Parts: sequence; structure tokens; C-alpha cells
Amino acid sequence: MIRLSFWRGGALLAQIDDAQPGDMLLDVARFHEVPLHWRCGQGTCGTCAVHIRHAAQPREVMVGRKERNVLLRAGLIDAAPAVLESWPDTDATPRLACHLPLEDMAWQVLLPDDN
Repeated sequence: MIRLSFWRGGALLAQIDDAQPGDMLLDVARFHEVPLHWRCGQGTCGTCAVHIRHAAQPREVMVGRKERNVLLRAGLIDAAPAVLESWPDTDATPRLACHLPLEDMAWQVLLPDDN
């Protein structure tokens, strides 16, 4: 079962229990009116960057070229990880909610304080 909890500044904003594996994190947040800032919804602006925590961490994950380039342009990563297809999946790793398919586990989504 997927359980999402959205946090900002240590405060729980929302908890969602009806997401399905493969749903994009941004789509679920928008459907449930979670205050996750986004602009384009297509992975080109970088405004939906989040950090996540889940039980499978740490592990390596594949990150697509488009997501890497957008995170680099947004200044959220430097050039070194931008060239790597595989990244460490930790709560310190920024991800774009519009590129992040959900897996069947509990997720804590950490929203930036400035949204």
C-alpha cells in the first residue's frame, strides 16, 4: 500500500492513502490539493523539486536525462551528478515530483520551505 505524507518545515500538511504504483507524485499531490508548488507539470521548469524518505533508502535509482538537466539548470545539483544516470536515493537527493513514479511503500515527501 502506498501511503504519502507531505511535510513542510516539520509540519504534516497532508496524508494520502489512495495512490497507486506508477502514479506520478505531482499528479497525486495536485489531485489532493497538496500545496506543492509547480508551474509547467511537464518536467521543464524545476519548481516541483522535493526530497523524499522511504523504507527502501538508501539505494541507487535511475534518473532520466531530462530530470537531471532541469535540476542542474535550477541550481539544485551540480555538474557531477548531472552526467550520471544512477543516483543515490536518499532524503538529501532532490527529485522532481513530475518525474517521480510512486512505488508500493510509505513515502514522506519533504517540501521546500519557500514554496
